[in-house]
Amino acid sequence: MTGSCDLSVPSRRALLAAGVSFAAWAARPRLASAAGTRDPRLVVIVLRGALDGLAAVGPLGDPDYARLHGDLALAADGIRPALALDGFFGLNPAMPELARMWRAGQAAIVHAVATNYRERSHFDGQDVLESGQPGPGRTQSGWLNRALSRLDTAGRASPLRGLGVGPTTPLILRGPAPVLGWTPQILASAGDDLAKRILALYDHRDPELGRALRDGLDTDAMAKRGGLSGDMGKARGGMDQPTGMRQAALGTARLLAAAEGPRVAALAFDGWDTHASEGALGGQLANRLGGLDGALAAFESELGPAWADTAIAVVTEFGRTVRINGTTGTDHGTGTVAFLVGGAIRGRRVIADWPGLADDRLYQNRDLKPTTDLRAVFAGLLVDHLGVSPTAIADEVFPDGGLLKPMAGLIV
Repeated sequence: MTGSCDLSVPSRRALLAAGVSFAAWAARPRLASAAGTRDPRLVVIVLRGALDGLAAVGPLGDPDYARLHGDLALAADGIRPALALDGFFGLNPAMPELARMWRAGQAAIVHAVATNYRERSHFDGQDVLESGQPGPGRTQSGWLNRALSRLDTAGRASPLRGLGVGPTTPLILRGPAPVLGWTPQILASAGDDLAKRILALYDHRDPELGRALRDGLDTDAMAKRGGLSGDMGKARGGMDQPTGMRQAALGTARLLAAAEGPRVAALAFDGWDTHASEGALGGQLANRLGGLDGALAAFESELGPAWADTAIAVVTEFGRTVRINGTTGTDHGTGTVAFLVGGAIRGRRVIADWPGLADDRLYQNRDLKPTTDLRAVFAGLLVDHLGVSPTAIADEVFPDGGLLKPMAGLIV
């Protein structure tokens, strides 16, 4: 057995109730496009902990930026100048691969963006981000899974399955639609003979769990065909570390690139809660941005020809304060950035209704004021890239979204 699938056999309740289950492959719905020739992939990467959007993409042209963000502000010149974008915004120098994709027209940035959540709890903010609900604790399903369940799969040319990456399936992908699971971090690899004997036992005693285990073995075999064996299947460092981010991206991309593989994936990178010693240009934030940059480059290289039909959304639960604190960090805020990357993205632009950073323009006198609803970005990708109907978006994917309108023009 390859190291890409954990066969330590968790309890039935843990596997099926916690959303870690593999859904049946027997019913293999198909992805499509209007032209019938595309085979789109969609990846959502959640940065848990609240990314400092002002240190990732700095509004260099805002007259209040350097004064308020202090030592964490990017600059157009100096020892580590920001990477030029559009003359107003600059990208953190730890992200040269993203800058290259930007120049190639395969990356866009949405600034001053947030969900509808306006408090500052990580747990609740992530719940709202992933569930797509107007408030926390409303449901145990995620908006991306509900979108998959509403896709019209008739006549599609490629398999449609969701892929949750990590020890547990992220909330964003839990729900009624088929979901596979893969993690690059395992304790041990079961032998083929042991796996077959366990499968035979489950088929006899618990057919539902037997189907789940069978799907896990199929995922494992697909991963092995993609070269995810031995050291390749094991992250060097957790998914909150640069090497772990890249390894997770490599494995995810290889599974997405497989002809029989999933087409939609979700994964989460931890460690973005920078209350102290943030280190925007050389420290913890710069290191993690560099890890994210490497992960995006890994997706590009490993997806191969499928990169042309791929859209990746990198998002976080909320932003951080405009003013730095006494420990050269930032506290929980509101507005932040989202990165859109991939060959399917209409790139080379910053999408922003910029609110300004003057004191009277800040949200609650402390945060970047959000002017774009992140749910509209998600909805735009779902409608124009995957073909989810606007009716499904309003009825089920983002219920109680009010007058939420999918953002148009994100896809080439």
